[in-house]
Amino acid sequence: MVNPLTLASLNKLLTLSLTHFPHSLYCNMARANLLPLLSAAVLLGLSAVVSGHNITDILAADPSYSQFNDYLSRTGLAGEINTRQTITVLVLNNAAFSAATAGHPLSVVKSLLSLHVLLDYFDNTKLHQITNGTTLSTTLYQTTGTAHGNVGSVNITDLKGGKVAFASAAPGSKLDSTYTKSVKQIPYNISVVEISAPIIAPGILAAPPPSSALNFTALLEKAGCKTFASLVSSNGLAKTFQSTADKGLTIFAPNDEAFKAKGVPDLRKLTNAEVVSLLQYHATAKYLPVGTLKTTKGSVDTLASNGAGKYDFTVSVAGDSVTLHTGVDSSRIADTVLDSTPLSIYSVDSVLLPPELFANSPSPSPSISPAPEPASAPSPSPKLAPSPSPLPASPPAPAGDTPAGSPADAPSTEAERSTSGKSDGVHVKASAVFTVTVTALSTFVVFAVCAI
Repeated sequence: MVNPLTLASLNKLLTLSLTHFPHSLYCNMARANLLPLLSAAVLLGLSAVVSGHNITDILAADPSYSQFNDYLSRTGLAGEINTRQTITVLVLNNAAFSAATAGHPLSVVKSLLSLHVLLDYFDNTKLHQITNGTTLSTTLYQTTGTAHGNVGSVNITDLKGGKVAFASAAPGSKLDSTYTKSVKQIPYNISVVEISAPIIAPGILAAPPPSSALNFTALLEKAGCKTFASLVSSNGLAKTFQSTADKGLTIFAPNDEAFKAKGVPDLRKLTNAEVVSLLQYHATAKYLPVGTLKTTKGSVDTLASNGAGKYDFTVSVAGDSVTLHTGVDSSRIADTVLDSTPLSIYSVDSVLLPPELFANSPSPSPSISPAPEPASAPSPSPKLAPSPSPLPASPPAPAGDTPAGSPADAPSTEAERSTSGKSDGVHVKASAVFTVTVTALSTFVVFAVCAI
């Protein structure tokens, strides 16, 4: 939607300029200032237009990557990939992926997938023009803190004759995986290429201790959620959490201050079944790291969801702040207590109240109540002098630099030009298009006036 204030400011700028400046001086100023402004706006707009990508949408275009795509979402890696720039995803088809991951828990699959996400941009051209024939690239697995030495990096070697191989950068690793084809490129933001076999780093398939071995009560108490921990323990929910954790679990634990807040219902007036439903409402049988929560669309089911009621909530994001909305109240995620695939635990600043139990609960009162108006008769309004017109807004800042390390060479093959042109997984920002349009229009008007 076009902001009317922006158009009004533009109109005032042109009117004031034409009225107060001599024609020749005005035109000289316009030529000196508007051309650089137009160039900066075009660069800003073009960089913003193609800045977004969605790995889920990209891979959804080909069913042969459905398993790889599904596990990117289940492990929360899809959300992290979507927030990064200058990245390469080494994708496996269903046959290769299932052979490598069968029988492994979600935490192991996440580590394996992380090793297939390079923190650099590699397309077909760059892969076949590697300096000195070999290079090492850091991966998302290296950022987890669990990879030692070069275990979290990938060795990329040009074997010549059109063949490129991949392996773990750990000493002694064999080049068992090769480049198969290009899938999708958005230069120089994200590149998706298929490889023939998974890259296996030493120890990456070793399973960590199961989440069911964790002491949930101790974790919650240490995080300042003692009241919630006590309710979970006394109502038998600890066993429910433990039995669910290894398959994927996220807990939203209200901190102790949340139970003391004004408007929180008296839990002693609830039946035992209602208390259990309330506690179950604070957990979902999915692994939801912060990156996944920020990209969650629609409603989220909870452990309380059943045929008797939906017991779900929605998520909204403002910057780094994540808020859960129940339909009765809202609660902000205050802190991350634990994020270890397949388990996430967060502390929240309000008790989540499901409509199924608290549909008639009053809405939270505003933090500042308006002062009562006096009963005296209104006094006559004084006449106000007209305020001067505000100065025109400053021009937008120029666009930032391209990401460091971006290759200078663009994809040259016909296949890459065709994949780069597709719209799958590309997000277009209308605000950038509007910036370019308005700036170009203003430049056209000014130069038309100068031509008179």
